[in-house]
Amino acid sequence: MMSSDLKTSTQPKPAISATEPDWERETLRKWWEPNRQLLKSIRAYQKWSKHSGPFAPFRKAVATIQYRFWSVVTGAEIPLNSQISGGLLLPHPNGIVIHPKASIGPNCLIFQQVTITGYVQIGGHVDIGAGAKILRKVKIGNHVKIGANAVVLSDIPSYATAVGIPARIIQQTVAESDDSSDMLEDD
Repeated sequence: MMSSDLKTSTQPKPAISATEPDWERETLRKWWEPNRQLLKSIRAYQKWSKHSGPFAPFRKAVATIQYRFWSVVTGAEIPLNSQISGGLLLPHPNGIVIHPKASIGPNCLIFQQVTITGYVQIGGHVDIGAGAKILRKVKIGNHVKIGANAVVLSDIPSYATAVGIPARIIQQTVAESDDSSDMLEDD
């Protein structure tokens, strides 16, 4: 695909933030929501790992037991020490594998059978389609869409849509009043 084939358009700034987590997206609506229960147990473990006191080890142990239960129910492999910002949605968490060194920004959406390897940096409000694989040390910008079964091997700039094996950018939009950086900053 030549660069002249790349579709570029201008659209209004997305309503979902790439910087501020929307915690409402993770809120339990009923007890049997394994996807949200799994995230709740990970958040509880991380919270109690930072606390000290007589009850902290007990609460941390309870969160670990809950995490193990919900990991089995969902079939997801998301480590307790994951670097996941708030507002993550996992509609069907079956088969999701996230490396503990991967970093996921706020308000992302990850569908089933997604694999994210180590040292991947995912920006805010990124939608990852079912079966997608994000391999190597790559950076994915804000407001990106990754198609189902895509294999990402290189960086993807903000506001892009990538599909295919290997993933190619098929569309990149430019927000009218975007105040965020084009790509994530280097460490």
